[in-house]
Amino acid sequence: MFTLLARDSSSAARRGRLVTAHGVIETPIFMPVGTQGAVKGAGMDDLRGLNAQIILGNTYHLFLRPGMEVIRHFGGLHAFNRWDRPILTDSGGYQVFSLAKLRRIKEEGVYFQSHLDGSKLFISPEVSMEIQATLGSDIAMAFDECPPYPCTEEYAAKSLALTLRWAARCREWIGAHAPAGQLHFGIVQGGTFAALREESAKALVAMDWAGYAVGGVSVGEPEPEMMRAAENSVPFLPEDRPRYCMGLGTPKQIVELVARGIDMFDCVLPTRLARHGSVYTDAGTLNLKNKQFEFDKGPLVEGCSCPCCREYSRAYVRHLLRAQEIAGLRLVTLHNLHYYLDLARRIREAIETGTFADFRARFVAGYRDKPGSRAAGGEGAAGA
Repeated sequence: MFTLLARDSSSAARRGRLVTAHGVIETPIFMPVGTQGAVKGAGMDDLRGLNAQIILGNTYHLFLRPGMEVIRHFGGLHAFNRWDRPILTDSGGYQVFSLAKLRRIKEEGVYFQSHLDGSKLFISPEVSMEIQATLGSDIAMAFDECPPYPCTEEYAAKSLALTLRWAARCREWIGAHAPAGQLHFGIVQGGTFAALREESAKALVAMDWAGYAVGGVSVGEPEPEMMRAAENSVPFLPEDRPRYCMGLGTPKQIVELVARGIDMFDCVLPTRLARHGSVYTDAGTLNLKNKQFEFDKGPLVEGCSCPCCREYSRAYVRHLLRAQEIAGLRLVTLHNLHYYLDLARRIREAIETGTFADFRARFVAGYRDKPGSRAAGGEGAAGA
C-alpha cells in the first residue's frame, strides 16, 4: 500500500508512494479541498489538467447536502462528481470543533444542529464510518474530537480518551463491514501536550490503521506549537505508513512539516485567498488588486506554467478581479492550486535527488508570510 522510495539525510523528509483503489499517490502530496464534492473555483477537468492526484470531500457537508440518498443513487461520490482519481474524506470531527455553539458531545457521539437550517442531527463513530463508506472514498478518517486552543491539559486528556474510545469503535465498525477498496486513517490528538501526543500515537498504532494523521492543528495555535504537534507525534508512528497533517498550511509550513516527516497535506488557503486576489509566489503572496499592477504586462509569476500565467497578464487579471468577474477568481484559483501542487512536486524531486536540505534552506529564507495568510486551513462549518 505505502512504499518509501527515498529519504533525506538531513531531516525526516521522505519520498513515498501510496496505492489506492482509484490510483497511485506520489508523496509528499498536496490535496486540494473539495469540501462539498467540488474544489471552489475549479472543475474536475481543471484539476486533472493541474495533475491533482487526490482531492478531499467532507462527511459532514455531504451528509447535509446532497445527502446519502442522492450519493447512493449515483453509486458513490466518484460517480456523482465525476472525479476518477483518489478521494479522501474527513470524518466530520473538525465540524464538531467548529460548531461549538450548536453541538453537544456525548459518549455515544455528537448531537448538533445543522448550520443550514437548524435541524437536529447526530453523528457517532459508526455513523461517520457508514457515511464515508457510502461516499466510497479511497481514504476515510476516524471520527475524533478536535480540542480547542488553548485548553487545559485536563480537558485535552479527557478529549483524547474519548477520541481513542471512538477510534476503537470505528475499528470495530470497519471490521464488521469491511468497506471494499477503502483505506482508514487514525488521527493523533492531544492538543499541545507532548505526553498526550505520544499516548495518542501509540494507542492508535496498536489499533493498526492504514495511515495516521496529526490532528488538532490549525485551530489558532502559534506556529511553533503547530510544529511541536508534529514533532511530538511522528516519532511514535510507523515508518511504513503514510502521515497526514490535517488542514495545513502555508507553503513554508508545508516545507518545514515535510522535514519533520509528514507526507500528506490539505488546506483551503490556495482557493480562499484566490477569492481575495492573493497570488502565491516563492516570495510569499502578492495582492493583485494593488494599483502597482494596473499596467503590468507580465504573468502572475515569471516562469510559471499554470493556465493563467501562460496566457494572461497581471494587468488583465487585476482588471477581472476589480470588475468582480468570475473569470478572474477562477484564473487566480488555478494559479494558486498549480503553485501548491508544483511545490509538492519540487519537494519530491529534491528528496529524490538528495538536494532537499538546500531546497529547504533557500525556500524558507525567501518566503515571507503576509498578514492573514497563516494556516487556518480547516474546512469549518461553511466549508472552504
